[in-house]
Amino acid sequence: MTFAFDNAPVWLDLLGVFFFAVSGSLLAARKHIDIVGSLLLASLVGLGGGVIRDIILNTGPPAAFTTPAYLVPPVLATALVYFLFPYVQRYTFMLTLFDAGGLALFCMTGTIKALASGMNPVASVLLGVTTAVGGGLLRDVTANEVPELFNPKSIYAVPAFVGAAMTSALWVFGLFNVLTAAVVAAVVFAFRVLAWRRSWQAPLAVNGWQRRSSDPKPGAGFHRL
Repeated sequence: MTFAFDNAPVWLDLLGVFFFAVSGSLLAARKHIDIVGSLLLASLVGLGGGVIRDIILNTGPPAAFTTPAYLVPPVLATALVYFLFPYVQRYTFMLTLFDAGGLALFCMTGTIKALASGMNPVASVLLGVTTAVGGGLLRDVTANEVPELFNPKSIYAVPAFVGAAMTSALWVFGLFNVLTAAVVAAVVFAFRVLAWRRSWQAPLAVNGWQRRSSDPKPGAGFHRL
């Protein structure tokens, strides 16, 4: 049995905001940014994808600006990192875990809201992916990091595509429910973490080119086979 996005638990979306917000605060801590910058970075990554989604759907002001509850997760994430970060040794691993959690939830909520708004399944998948990767892209660009979306040594958007496609298919066939949503989230989360741990890489943009482990000079990162 399907359920409309408006009837879905609000905490699902808020949980995604929290996961992404923690990743933003962890990145701020790694770069020695002050607590105000940490809060802003947490808010940017946690709310950015949803704001992009709501603007594209043109259903009114974004939920982040009309529902005060959306402002709570970034504050909690900032406080959590502030007090616990000194005890977190593997911050890169933690950042990846929380980022994967946000990716898993947002690719679903973005797709569901698009479907509930009347968009076709293919367009809904694209909006789900945009919702999932949008906040992370804003986070990395703002923090002067190479965006994970464009990192040739990482797979970032592919797990979001898989999750959004699964969500759209389940919705179309009337099989999207709490149980199947949990399965989709688990698949996306595991895919993203495994891709990071095992350094899975997508094919390059040009067939017949390969990566080189060490570059003698800028622009020499790839060579023709």
